[in-house]
Amino acid sequence: MIEALHFEFMRNALAAGLLASLICGIMGTLVVVNRIVFLSGGIAHAAYGGIGLSFYFKLPYLLGTVGFSLVAAMLMAAVSYTMKHRADTVIGVIWALGMAFGIILIDLTPGYNVDLMSYLFGSILTVPGSDLITMLVLGAVMIVLIVYYYQDILAMSYDSEFARIRGVPVKKLYFGLIGILAVTVVLVIQVVGLILIIALLTIPPFIVEKYAKSLAQMMVASSCLGALFTIIGLWLSYRYNLTSGASIILVSGIGFLLSLLIDKLRYVSGGVKSNTNKNT
Repeated sequence: MIEALHFEFMRNALAAGLLASLICGIMGTLVVVNRIVFLSGGIAHAAYGGIGLSFYFKLPYLLGTVGFSLVAAMLMAAVSYTMKHRADTVIGVIWALGMAFGIILIDLTPGYNVDLMSYLFGSILTVPGSDLITMLVLGAVMIVLIVYYYQDILAMSYDSEFARIRGVPVKKLYFGLIGILAVTVVLVIQVVGLILIIALLTIPPFIVEKYAKSLAQMMVASSCLGALFTIIGLWLSYRYNLTSGASIILVSGIGFLLSLLIDKLRYVSGGVKSNTNKNT
């Protein structure tokens, strides 16, 4: 892996992967704790409409995709907040419409030359330095906002009714959280793609949740675990000439399965010890 860092595209890929791990570690924790994994999946796939919009109208990629994703995210947030019993259905419809809209716009784009695979499965090896700066700035803004509203987010995440009684603006906070999630999705699309982004958002926090003693600790540990998965995945993709985004998620998936196996072994060993003590 060290020799690979002599190439600028590999240095950019590693930087993008680490930034994405930090962003997904923080936002993924909030996604898992607030149980909005399906909603984040809806935003990720609806974002494809923004990609199509950007290409058709020749807009800057981030401007078009972030704008469209924010609109879709606010619609999903409104539905999930006010119509919880129908939220999954409506989110699924917005999810499908967003993707269909994006595909049709790309089909209608003159001089069709779009690499769909790079958006579906990521193109981390082609991330330019300008996008790294954008990721760094928006990531820093996201971290500042979450640190500033940390106590309110903590209260909302674990007991929204109690938070509302305490005077926490739960509705505004919830919509703000979904808005930040939409921006996160767009930033990470280039790293692992639309299809795999949910794994990077959810696997590290899921693994860490059982061991973390606080929300902040869970965010830090998830970011570190995501960075580890990213480094290993990039090394595998470089060593064996594999797709980078898929390699990162494959490593994450193996980590997820190992965590389940470890939990199972701990449960079995705990049961054996308990029975031994009883017999004694």
